[in-house]
Amino acid sequence: MRAYRGELRKLTSLPSVWAAVVVGVLVPGALTFLNAKSAIAANRGGNVDLGFQELAFGVVGAVILGVVAASSEYTTEGESAGGGRQITTSLTVVPSRRRLLIAKLAAVSTTVAVLATVSSAVTLSNVEALLGDGAGTSGLVRLPGVVPYWVLTALLAFGLTLLTRNGILPLTVLILNTSVVTVTYLLTKLTPLAVFFPDLAGIRLFIRQMDLPVRLSPVTGGLVMTAWVAALLTAGFLVFTRRDA
Repeated sequence: MRAYRGELRKLTSLPSVWAAVVVGVLVPGALTFLNAKSAIAANRGGNVDLGFQELAFGVVGAVILGVVAASSEYTTEGESAGGGRQITTSLTVVPSRRRLLIAKLAAVSTTVAVLATVSSAVTLSNVEALLGDGAGTSGLVRLPGVVPYWVLTALLAFGLTLLTRNGILPLTVLILNTSVVTVTYLLTKLTPLAVFFPDLAGIRLFIRQMDLPVRLSPVTGGLVMTAWVAALLTAGFLVFTRRDA
C-alpha cells in the first residue's frame, strides 16, 4: 500500500500527467459540443454514439498517462539529484521489482479510471444539455464499457513503453492510430482478422455503430483486448525483472 501511494504521488508530480488529464477531459467534451451543434444545425439530431465516439478520441489522455508513467522512470534527473535516472531511486525505495511494477500498474489504473469517469460525465452532460430528452443520461448504461477501455489502453501504452524504455515511439504510434490515421481500421479493409487488434476489439465495449467485417459483442471485444494487454504486460514484466536498471 505504501508503494502504491508513492506511485500515485509520483504521477501527480509529473506535469505531463496533468496535461493528459486536460486532454482527456477537454478533447471529448469540446468535440461533442461541436458535433452536437452541427447535428442540430443540420436538423439531424444526434446519433446513438454521439459522445462515445468523442470519448474514443479522448482516450489519448489515457495513452499519455500510461506512457509517461513508465518512461519517466528512465528520464535523467537533474544535477541536484546526481544526474541519475528515476528508476534507480524507485528501486532503492522499493527493492522488489515485482512490487514496484504492481504498484505502478495499480496507480495508473486508478488514475485513468477516475479520469475516464470524469471525462464521461462531462461529455455526456454536454450531450444532454444540447440534445435533451435523456440523450445523455441514457448513455450512462455504457459507462462501464468506457472506463475499462480507457484503463486497458493506458496499460497497453504502459506495457509498450516498458519494453522500449522510451516513450516517443509508443506515444507516436498510439496517438496517431487513435486520433489521426486509424491504421488498424484501414487494415480491416484488407483482412477481417484486423478487428481483433486491441483497439478495435476493445472499442466494442461502448461503441454500437462501426463498419467492420466482423461484429464482436462487447464482452468478446473486452476479452480480446484484455488478452492483448495481459500478454504485453507479461512480456514487459519479464523484461523489466531481468534486465539491468
